[in-house]
Amino acid sequence: MKTILMATTIIVVSAVPYIAPVNAETIERACLRSDRPQANRTVCGCIQDAANLTLSTKDQQRAAAFFKDPHKAQEIRQSDRRGDEAFWKRYRNFGQTAEAFCTT
Repeated sequence: MKTILMATTIIVVSAVPYIAPVNAETIERACLRSDRPQANRTVCGCIQDAANLTLSTKDQQRAAAFFKDPHKAQEIRQSDRRGDEAFWKRYRNFGQTAEAFCTT
């Protein structure tokens, strides 16, 4: 029993570096694909770092859609739904964090 537990632990621990998040760089990819002239790897990577600190994977997917359709952000900001309001607070925190980290 100890041998099986030890072997399982070793396999799991050694596999951790190879497991990547399913939606890694969601914001960065959306930023790079946007038509904004200032979008480059450095800026978009920095914005992704701020997203990783402040937004869940689900929130990042939702926020990434704003790069393609900024009107979606306006709809969520004006929504009366409790979930949208909570998301918007997290999104504003992300924006403030990105601004602090990424502006030169």
